[in-house]
Amino acid sequence: MKLVPNLHAYTSSKHAMLGLTKNTAAELGKFGIRVNCLSPYIIANTSSKEFFKLEDDGCDGVYSNLKGVALKEEDAAEGALFLASDESKYISGHNLAVDGGFTSINLVFGLFSQSSVVFHT
Repeated sequence: MKLVPNLHAYTSSKHAMLGLTKNTAAELGKFGIRVNCLSPYIIANTSSKEFFKLEDDGCDGVYSNLKGVALKEEDAAEGALFLASDESKYISGHNLAVDGGFTSINLVFGLFSQSSVVFHT
């Protein structure tokens, strides 16, 4: 089991962004301005590999609820394009999680976990 230490700053920042998204959506809705947030999971690029101290193939072992699917940069970009498009004209204050089901499963129980990486937040 591999532990990823000191994610308190990351977790605090993520919660701050979600709160800011909801608050600004509430304030700016009266002007017809939509505010949303996109929360992708680990994308296998240089920055994420360095931050999580993963090997070149290490991102494949990070938890995902979708077997055989790896998150790519294009997936996050397509989510952002959707939120910016007219197809999401009635969506505001939303956090679109592009995370392979990570936020849907309670990892504490370990019932569905396929990963050897444990995140402490």
